[in-house]
Amino acid sequence: MTDVIRIDRQGATARLALARPGVHNAFDDALIAELTEALLALDADPSVRAVVLTGDGSTFSAGADLGWMRRMAQASEHENLQDSLRLAKLMRTLNFLSKPTLARVNGSAYGGGVGLVACCDYAIATEAAKFSLSEVKLGLVPAVISPYVVQAIGPRHARRYFTGAEVFEAREALAIGLLHEVAPEGQLDEQLDRTLHFWLKGGPVAQREAKQLALRMAGMTPEAAERTDAENAALIARLRVSPEGQEGLTAFLEKRRPVWV
Repeated sequence: MTDVIRIDRQGATARLALARPGVHNAFDDALIAELTEALLALDADPSVRAVVLTGDGSTFSAGADLGWMRRMAQASEHENLQDSLRLAKLMRTLNFLSKPTLARVNGSAYGGGVGLVACCDYAIATEAAKFSLSEVKLGLVPAVISPYVVQAIGPRHARRYFTGAEVFEAREALAIGLLHEVAPEGQLDEQLDRTLHFWLKGGPVAQREAKQLALRMAGMTPEAAERTDAENAALIARLRVSPEGQEGLTAFLEKRRPVWV
């Protein structure tokens, strides 16, 4: 592991932290690769009963890293496809992890950060956290994370936030199903530990089967998800190199309004 990911063990619980607080735990290719690797390693470790995902500093994850976005804006459609498939694998790995997963949303989550929250079995956030699916402002769509976000909040809310790209508060995230709980200031870990206390009383085999049962009854299987990921990765790769996507990314990087505003 490098310094972009940190794993702490607390008994049978592994706490996995995005460790790029200087850039608000933004995604880049290194973080995606290491987070995927870390999740697979924890999944294979029989001594791990639960995985807590959080962020260092005051932000859970700000979504895409500026440097990464700049590189992808200049990359070919094929390179963007491969990049999107790697992000899709990360989300799929987290969603279908055999261990219970808990999102400790210590601050705001945007774009792919919302995807990570939606992929976890349980999500709790601080009251000050904010959320946004802002991709359309860049001429893009939240393609790779869409299966998990739609599963969490439903198509009606997804249509609103995918197309409106507005910022919403933790209480709204709770109301629409993205979060399970909102913690008052200073009580995030207290409420999280209470949930972990009860979860660790369950049988690990039964919990694994119960999680897969719930996913299967909702029509979510790893095989179906992989097929959907291929389609969605192709979509976002095409949009990134499209005239509108190029204008949106360029405008964002140049800190100006895109031409359609």
